[in-house]
Amino acid sequence: MRMNPISKLALVWLTLVGSVLVSYAELEFGHCERVVKEWADTSSSREEHPPNIDKRSLQDLLFFLHVPRTGGRTYFHCFLRKLYDNAEECPRSYDKLHFDPRKQKCKLLATHDDYSLMSKLPRERTSVMTIVRDPVARVLSTYEFSVEVAARFLVHPNLTSATRMSGRIRKNNVISTLDIWPWKYLVPWMREDLFARRDARKLKGVVIIEDDNPYDMEEMLMPLHKYLETPTAHDIIHNGATFQIAGLTNNSRLSEAHEVRHCVQKYRNLGEPVLQVAKRRLDSMLYVGLTEEHRESASLFANVVGSQVLSQLVTSNATAKTETTKSEASVTVSESGSDKSETQNGTSEVASNKIEAKSGNMTVKTLMEVYEGCITHLRKSQGTRRVNSLKRISPANFTRGTRTRVPNEVIQQIKSLNNLDVELYKYAKEIFVKEHELVSKKMVSTSKRSIADLQNVFGEMEGEKLWKFVSVALMLLLLFLLFLFVNARRRITSKVKI
Repeated sequence: MRMNPISKLALVWLTLVGSVLVSYAELEFGHCERVVKEWADTSSSREEHPPNIDKRSLQDLLFFLHVPRTGGRTYFHCFLRKLYDNAEECPRSYDKLHFDPRKQKCKLLATHDDYSLMSKLPRERTSVMTIVRDPVARVLSTYEFSVEVAARFLVHPNLTSATRMSGRIRKNNVISTLDIWPWKYLVPWMREDLFARRDARKLKGVVIIEDDNPYDMEEMLMPLHKYLETPTAHDIIHNGATFQIAGLTNNSRLSEAHEVRHCVQKYRNLGEPVLQVAKRRLDSMLYVGLTEEHRESASLFANVVGSQVLSQLVTSNATAKTETTKSEASVTVSESGSDKSETQNGTSEVASNKIEAKSGNMTVKTLMEVYEGCITHLRKSQGTRRVNSLKRISPANFTRGTRTRVPNEVIQQIKSLNNLDVELYKYAKEIFVKEHELVSKKMVSTSKRSIADLQNVFGEMEGEKLWKFVSVALMLLLLFLLFLFVNARRRITSKVKI
């Protein structure tokens, strides 16, 4: 079959366009490959952990790299704020930083900022900690929290009113959720979607929602499966833990971060160098916790981080006893002066706990007890707020039970979109197991040493002294038995007389 001239020309044109597109795609991939490799090589060549410094030793500054929806708020309020004074926290920690931490004397920096912040910190004097969560649970929690916070604005008649109100809150210099990454992107986006769907329902009139799956209620909110495929989710949520620990979020301080992230998002096989950098950074951290291993993680934190903070307090008290006594007296007065207001706010325990820690009376055991009491109160208040928020989009509601309604294909979709986070989480679990075993062995060793010390004390006693000690103990025991015998006889006599 002979082709006419026009068909031949079209075929040649299509062939040329195809070859140009293939060449461009190859050039783009080659460029991305170089960009990612150069960034990874530069990150590897830098000292991730300064030499001659034990990573398990707490340095002057503790940088809590808070990956969103991992339970970090609980650690911040129920652990860190019990160990550090407000004056020891870096200013506006959870906001975009407006200061140079190297010029500050703060000891605690807790923020959603990514690892690129280390470029502004004194690396040799900084310890880093983080918490990692199963990627599926983290993505579901991110979706739920975006909806929950956005739903709070539905008390307003329209989106314009809600936007103005949030603007006024921020002008008053109050750090709200809208000031914090990534919620400053995710909440306004979800808020706009919720208002649009509410307006659509009003136009339809009465809308009956029969489906009880909150992850697929299109009349009320953006369905989960659509949420996962949006450009916003791809840029901020998916592989969020890996990008945050690698320092490559859209909030990064690295000029090349955005190009590297976009290259990895476009070409899946370029993610391996980024994953390796994130793994090495986990290796260099003082503490890596797991959201799913809640109790074990809390115990590990108390023994690894908490014990060192408390030890430093005891040391500082011993070296500056007089000044510390004066300081404690002034703290006690100021705390007791604000005691009434704190009781009204339900936070009076925080002040007393800080005084106990600062005076050196708190131990790892009491720290854990304080933590357990704190999380109960915190979870209750968070639960109440969540219920009140979700009432505005009823019947949509998120509980642990409702997550079982997420279809398996959506779960697999989340895992595929978060392939780097899946691998990073596996690696974090390996680190956690090793650290947990190390601390357990250390505790057993300490316990054995204490018993041995006690035995040595008795062993060092001279035979005569030891005999005197045993004789006194036996004498006291005989006197106690005699007392019980006499007391029993008196009771019997009194009964006979009656």
